Amino acid sequence: MKDLLNLHELEAVAKAAVSQIAWDYYASGADDERCLRRNVDAWDKVLLHYRVLVDVARRELSTTVLGQRIAMPIAVAPTAFHRLAHPDGELAAVRGAGDAGTLFILSTLSNTAVEEVVAAASGPVWFQLYIYKDRAATEALVRRVEAAGCHALVVTVDAPLLGRRERDVRNRFALPAGLGIENMHAAGYAHIPMATGDSGLAAYFADLLDPSLTWDAIGWLRSITTLPVIVKGLVRADDAVRAIEQGAAGVIVSNHGGRQLDASPATIDVLPRIVDALAGRGEVMIDGGLRRGADVIKALALGARAVFVGRPVLWGLAAGGREGVAGLLAMLRRELDLAMALCGCPDVASVTRDLIAP
Repeated sequence: MKDLLNLHELEAVAKAAVSQIAWDYYASGADDERCLRRNVDAWDKVLLHYRVLVDVARRELSTTVLGQRIAMPIAVAPTAFHRLAHPDGELAAVRGAGDAGTLFILSTLSNTAVEEVVAAASGPVWFQLYIYKDRAATEALVRRVEAAGCHALVVTVDAPLLGRRERDVRNRFALPAGLGIENMHAAGYAHIPMATGDSGLAAYFADLLDPSLTWDAIGWLRSITTLPVIVKGLVRADDAVRAIEQGAAGVIVSNHGGRQLDASPATIDVLPRIVDALAGRGEVMIDGGLRRGADVIKALALGARAVFVGRPVLWGLAAGGREGVAGLLAMLRRELDLAMALCGCPDVASVTRDLIAP
């Protein structure tokens, strides 16, 4: 890690470290993968109108999310199946996030049980939730998550069915022997089936996850837990408003990393409209395509509380386990720190919308 200069170099190292099937699973987008590319390219179109002659001899990068202090406004997005990248899987990833002083979101589709992950954490852990057709199994999982010590539920709402990821279809994606969805063993839903003509994960979603969800699901979740609920997977301002009206504490602007609807907009392009529509009601966070520390400033200037990184964390995990994840986050922190200095921003509160071109 010490010889790598940026995330692009880290990506190349990670690709060489994992199997082709695992790489295709992590890297792929839906259909023609245009949204995957759009997410990344859109950040380049946002320019920073930097300030000069501001005292930036000291920079303070820390912030809060849902009242929880983190060392920087960069945190770890939920991604599935970490043991495809490294034997220590989610345990290495959560420890690396803790080393960086930041928040970790654990996926429902993790290869490690939530209790083990929280026990290994030194920072806050949120839990990303898929709602199953079996509401009793979903409720049991929510109660486990709460008992384990997670600080929030992040309900993913953009996956009534799994997007068609053609690389996974070609590979007939399924987990290797010995790996499963550890959080769903008790319900009997830990196994990803082999599927003829499609990916096993797509078959799993079609069979077990609930495509009939409506906004009532947010109220149902709030009725069975005391944890704050974050709604993840929004690209529309009116949907963000509905989420807050249903009692969500915040939203994550996300298109699932370009893995669901290939025609969806880049997340940074829709962020300002969502921020403006909410007008301070609930916290707004974002993921999707971020690759440089300066991108974090762009998101904050447009109103995001924090950004989440997904694939780059998997690259760090594949390249070096815990140290790789911590190193990746340290790399982004260094870039953010320099960009803040060059923008005339001594702290996160000074990153305001006037830095963006009118």
